[in-house]
Amino acid sequence: MTDDSILNGINAPSDLKKLSVEELYQLSEEIRVRIIQTVSENGGHLASNLGVVELTIALHSVFNAPKDKIVWDVGHQSYAHKILTGRKDNIGTIRRENGLAGFPKRNESEYDSFDTGHSSTSVSAAYGIACAGSINSEKYYTVAVIGDGALSGGLALEGLNNAGRSKENLIVILNDNKMSISKNVGSMAKYLTKIRIKPSYLDTKSRVHRKLDRLTLLGKPLSRMFSGMKRWIRDNFFGHQPTMFEQFGFNYYGPLDGHDIEQLCTAMKAAKRSRGPVLLHVCTTKGKGYEYAEKDPKIFHGISAFDIETGEPKSSSKGYSDIFGEFMCSAAKSDKHICAITAAMAMGTGLSGFAKKYKSRFYDVGIAEEHAVTFASGLAAGNVIPVFAVYSTFLQRSYDQILHDAALQKLHIVLAIDRAGIVGEDGETHQGIFDAAFLNTIPNVTVFAPASFEELKDMLYTAVYNTPDVAAVRYPRGGELYLPDNYEYHQEDHIFYGSKACDNLIVTYGRMFSYACLAVERLREKGIEVCILKLNRIKPVSVNAVRSSLGFKNCYFFEEGIRYGGVGESFGLMLYQNGYSGKFSLTAIENYVHQAKVESALHHLMLDADGIEQKILKDNGNGNTGQE
Repeated sequence: MTDDSILNGINAPSDLKKLSVEELYQLSEEIRVRIIQTVSENGGHLASNLGVVELTIALHSVFNAPKDKIVWDVGHQSYAHKILTGRKDNIGTIRRENGLAGFPKRNESEYDSFDTGHSSTSVSAAYGIACAGSINSEKYYTVAVIGDGALSGGLALEGLNNAGRSKENLIVILNDNKMSISKNVGSMAKYLTKIRIKPSYLDTKSRVHRKLDRLTLLGKPLSRMFSGMKRWIRDNFFGHQPTMFEQFGFNYYGPLDGHDIEQLCTAMKAAKRSRGPVLLHVCTTKGKGYEYAEKDPKIFHGISAFDIETGEPKSSSKGYSDIFGEFMCSAAKSDKHICAITAAMAMGTGLSGFAKKYKSRFYDVGIAEEHAVTFASGLAAGNVIPVFAVYSTFLQRSYDQILHDAALQKLHIVLAIDRAGIVGEDGETHQGIFDAAFLNTIPNVTVFAPASFEELKDMLYTAVYNTPDVAAVRYPRGGELYLPDNYEYHQEDHIFYGSKACDNLIVTYGRMFSYACLAVERLREKGIEVCILKLNRIKPVSVNAVRSSLGFKNCYFFEEGIRYGGVGESFGLMLYQNGYSGKFSLTAIENYVHQAKVESALHHLMLDADGIEQKILKDNGNGNTGQE
């Protein structure tokens, strides 16, 4: 930044209140430059952040955070918020290990009122915060910022339904960047919108209501009559049709230009004067200010490091999601019963090609994972084969639907669980470490875990055509890892790799198999022989696999998933139930995993080749006892 940079002088939101409107617009451009530079180096969410710069500036110009509470739905659009709230000097560390989180974190800043990461939570959380203020006799404004995509989630509608009938000082800002809600049209509509956001209008309205409320006997009836007359005149003379939000009980203002700071500030000040819950409908352009992101906001929603001049990623390679997408297109070509479902993640899950080729069998249900599973169950009840592609972290929301609507009825749906295991820089809210454990608790569910592209295709075929009830295939983010030249995949539920004539056995599955192979090769050079049992099917665990492990003196289970309730615990229990007399050791994840590159996170968890090697060396009386 240059010496005349506005951003250099912004160390807290209060500094915004000293700026002119022209300076606020200059600041918005400087923030965009900072965000583009940062995401181009670190990766992250670009288009969504560029779209809310003016909105964020207006929020912090009008409200008094941290006293006033701002809850960002999902939170992937909070980069400008972080820049304006004392974190601009550290914004270059965002999504890096030990750096700023890519989402709001209460333990990172007092300006972050609520941790987010999954969508559709803001209204419920903000309503709770507003009610807490009333209970504690604290006076502050509570603002929820939610996108039109997140509004498709059922939880958001539940929150609106509950909050709309309250008298809490709750303001919901709908960031509409896709125009899924139609604009009002015509001069009168524009005039009414302009009148309704005038502070003088709301001041008058509020004063009338307050005076009527003070009248002991007639106040409340007159207040209701006043409101009824206003609605009658509006509806009959102006042809107004109440919005969905007004029917929920919100005062609705909009649509507003989300890049007009003056209009946004005026509307927010009006909302502060309003009585009861308010919804501001703000229209923004996703990716605004960066040509490539504006043209293709889907590509630049979440992106790895890229070249600013060309918009091209700095590195790219085929990953498991691509192989899944290819399999689905091939399967659909030969079988008209194959359907694909996504929860607003067609590109991320590799289904873009399927969506173009097989439109009539492709269903994007929006951000509604619970609905997706029950919808899939309905499709299965109608004798088609639904495949729901979903990130592991988002499948968590569908536990009840898998349990009740699919597995209980023994309906054949396929769950393609993407981003299973550690995913890296998005941090705690996005790690895919719980699916194996929670699916492990549900009857009538079969789960497969490939370690290569070839295995993914084979296991998907098995899940689609040769597995009853609920079938799941879980695979990691990114591409293939190391596999020995002499390794051969067989279509069994488990495979032994290496000589069984030794004392040490590693049991693992999925991506961990690659790290285990590397560790075994290193250990062999040190004179320690180790065999690997690779589980292809992790639920149910094969009894034959367990019984074949009884002859080993030491059994080490390494799991890239949560320890409690996971596959490793099940395997260990089965070992001892079958008379195992050796030593069983389980290395798995015991807590939330912070943001870091995948390799670094696995290293700290002792789940990479180094960790596996050190664990076995220690038990065999050799090597270091820990990691560097």
